[in-house]
Amino acid sequence: MKSLHVALIAIALGLLTSCNTESQPESVAAAPDTETEQAAGQSAVADDQSQQNVVQVAAGSKDHSTLVAAVKAAGLVDALTNAGPFTVFAPTNAAFDKLPAGTVDGLLKPESRSDLRNILQYHVYVGVIPAERFDNDMTLGQVNGGRVKLGLEDGQPTVNGVKIIASIPASNGIIHVIDQVLLPE
Repeated sequence: MKSLHVALIAIALGLLTSCNTESQPESVAAAPDTETEQAAGQSAVADDQSQQNVVQVAAGSKDHSTLVAAVKAAGLVDALTNAGPFTVFAPTNAAFDKLPAGTVDGLLKPESRSDLRNILQYHVYVGVIPAERFDNDMTLGQVNGGRVKLGLEDGQPTVNGVKIIASIPASNGIIHVIDQVLLPE
């Protein structure tokens, strides 16, 4: 048993050291050559067979194009395509339209990236909370460090008083569609 344990550790260490980019040929570890090329993370993996992750589900929805543009502008695509699991409160395009004029355009500017990330991370919880588990006065610690309050209003699940209008499972979590943008305090 001890020799099996030692062998497994040796295999794991071998795998870890083989992933070190310093020991790989320069063509594999090199940075992108042009400004238009981007180093791609897990989000670049093509897989048409598996269940879609939260980003792929949102990207496939015509009602979430503003959210997807914001996730891209904030540089959060790779983070949200990871294994998770995540609970994402996903505002619709109509929810973003309710914000004061110019707010979305301002947040999508590079100089507003940290504010945009803060708002988007306020919509993400690490873990899966299906709508049927929502209970009054339940709170969740969000990725940005803020807290949201879950509840039930006339039997319908809510987050910070905003009704969940749909819930969609994904390979790395669940998306709860909402019709308002949640703003951190």
